[in-house]
Amino acid sequence: MEESGSYPVKLYIYDLSRGMARQLSPAMLGRQLDGIWHTAIVVHGKEFFFVGEGINNCSPGGTPLGEPDSIVDLGSTEVPEEIFMEYLISLGESTYRGDKYNLFEHNCNAFSNDVAQFLTGKKIPSYITDLPSEVLSTPFGQALRPLLDSLVINPGGNNIAGQR
Repeated sequence: MEESGSYPVKLYIYDLSRGMARQLSPAMLGRQLDGIWHTAIVVHGKEFFFVGEGINNCSPGGTPLGEPDSIVDLGSTEVPEEIFMEYLISLGESTYRGDKYNLFEHNCNAFSNDVAQFLTGKKIPSYITDLPSEVLSTPFGQALRPLLDSLVINPGGNNIAGQR
C-alpha cells in the first residue's frame, strides 16, 4: 500500500495479432490498423481483464500473452483493494458474466474502460474502444462478422468469481 492511500492504476495493452494487423489491414480492410487490442487494468499488484469465462486476474504480465506491447499510466485511485474486489465480484455476477462476452460490443476493452472510469474517472484511449466499429465499417469486416462473433479471447488467468 502506498503511504498516501493512493494506488497506481495502469492499462496494459496487448496486440493479439502480434504485428499482423499492421501488415495485413491495408490490403484486407482498406485502412491501417495498428493492432487488435486486448487490454487489462493493473491495480493492487494484479492484472484484471474480462474474457469469455468472466473476469480474470493474474500477476501483471502473467498471461500467455507475455509482456504488454504498451502500458498507459491512468493515474491513481484511492479505492482500497477490498472495495475494488467487491466491485469486481458484483460486475462478474451481472454486467461482465462470461455469457455476456461479445468480441465487438462487450469485450475486454469495454471492461477496462468501465473499471478505469470507476477507479480514476478516466477512459481508456479511444483508438482502442473505437477499433470494433472501425473494423465493422469495412466490407471485409462485415463479411467476417459471423465468424468473429463466435470467437472468444481467453489469455488465461484466474476467474475472480471463485475468490470470495
